[in-house]
Amino acid sequence: MRQASLSLRLGLGVTLMGAALVLLLGCLAVFALEHELDSRARKDLARKMLQVEHNLRVDLRSEDLGNRAHPLLDLVMGHDNLSLSVLTLDGRHPHLLILGPALDSQVGALYTDARLRFHEWRDSTGQQLLTVTRQMRLRDDTPVRVMMSLNRADDNDLLQAYLHSTLLALPLLLLLIGAGAWWLVQRGLKPLRHFRRIAGKVSAQDLQHRLPDHGLPVELAELATGINVMLDRLDHGVRQLSQFSDDLAHELRTPLSNLMGKAQVTLARERDSENYREVLADSIDELTRLNRIINDMLFLAQVSQPQVQLALKPLSLTDETQQVLELFSYSAEHKALTLQLKGWGTALADRLMFQRALSNLLSNAIRHSPEGREVNLGIERRGNEVWLWVANEGPGILDEHLPQLFERFYRAGSGRSRLEGGTGLGLAIVKSIMQLLGGRVEVSSSCAGPTRFSLVFRAE
Repeated sequence: MRQASLSLRLGLGVTLMGAALVLLLGCLAVFALEHELDSRARKDLARKMLQVEHNLRVDLRSEDLGNRAHPLLDLVMGHDNLSLSVLTLDGRHPHLLILGPALDSQVGALYTDARLRFHEWRDSTGQQLLTVTRQMRLRDDTPVRVMMSLNRADDNDLLQAYLHSTLLALPLLLLLIGAGAWWLVQRGLKPLRHFRRIAGKVSAQDLQHRLPDHGLPVELAELATGINVMLDRLDHGVRQLSQFSDDLAHELRTPLSNLMGKAQVTLARERDSENYREVLADSIDELTRLNRIINDMLFLAQVSQPQVQLALKPLSLTDETQQVLELFSYSAEHKALTLQLKGWGTALADRLMFQRALSNLLSNAIRHSPEGREVNLGIERRGNEVWLWVANEGPGILDEHLPQLFERFYRAGSGRSRLEGGTGLGLAIVKSIMQLLGGRVEVSSSCAGPTRFSLVFRAE
């Protein structure tokens, strides 16, 4: 089943909400009008009852109601929907006076006392009436029941006319609301259609397109910014992957070319066993190099996985560093180097990962140190961090090379080439290990040296 478009959903939603609001406002208006009409009717009846009471008490006696009721007649004259009834309380003369349209006899049954009482009722023809009743006294102190009734037909006709006009205008209002909602939704979604066009241009070969983030609503501007950041990361990742593929092909091609060349030259003519032995020994060296590259790549793939998690424990960096130094003592002795360790500290780390990272740094330091010099190591705590640094006195690294040192297969100049035995992955492995341990690796160097690499751990 085909899903409805976002613009259609929003348009229908706004239209339905608008229709509900119009209906609600219409109902509230009807109720307000009805309440206002009822309130005015009650106020008018109450005011006229005060006038009736004044006239009865001051001017009229029981015998005057038949021929001198002009003041009362003036109150109802011109009001076809208004009736006035004056009844006795003793029952001898039940109706002393009736002015206005005749009413059903049931009006006489309405409850009456000394207070103003309002009664809503319907007569035999279905007409709705509002009657106010009260006991009063004439000039001669005769008690009477006064009932003034208002026919609400005009008010009901007004309400019906208003309701009818509202219902007639409702479809037009809904059409206007729907059209306005559709226009607003289309205008509001215009940036998203622009986003879609740009997204259609993005591919693995072309990640240069970016979404405009100016002049947009806050939500869409944040969305555009987030997508642009994502595209920047993707672009950077694709470039790194492409560069890595090129570097990996180049790194693997060299030993493979050497193996193939030596094998072809060796097989070109008959040779003695000593020549074959030398070729095999050289081939083993190239195969060993290939094996190191593959193992380093597998290790990088393992530690670079986001789901890889290590159980970090307090680790004595001093003790672990001493063990690593013992492993490299022969390499240092071969170049007449002195390995010096100062300081102590304990950090949260994994033992094997720590040894691998430190071994890579120490191997590089020994490889690039001049013979007869020192390789210095130090451990110190700085706030919530523990620093372990390895420094050598060899040739320094230019500033433009420092940001790329931890990239895979990157080498800073010809002095640090594959001829020295490295795979170009050691520092990349160190960076991945430190990220896995929740720390970081830093480097500082000058043209004349020394060069210092620092492993920064979280303190215990």
